[in-house]
Amino acid sequence: MRRLQAYWQSMDTGKKRIIKPLFGITIGAALGYTYYATVGCSTGACPITSNPWISTFWGAMIGGFATA
Repeated sequence: MRRLQAYWQSMDTGKKRIIKPLFGITIGAALGYTYYATVGCSTGACPITSNPWISTFWGAMIGGFATA
């Protein structure tokens, strides 16, 4: 863990600006798909949760905005 902290502190700010949102996008996309798979919408009337692509996209968007 200390190595990771030392690496993060030694990294320049340009890389940090790219890595943080990518991490948020990845986690958000995974959570968006998980929401689709667990909650979902069986009737198809729910515009976001009835389609795995849309649910994953919105999860990624929220994750990216949360970490930006």
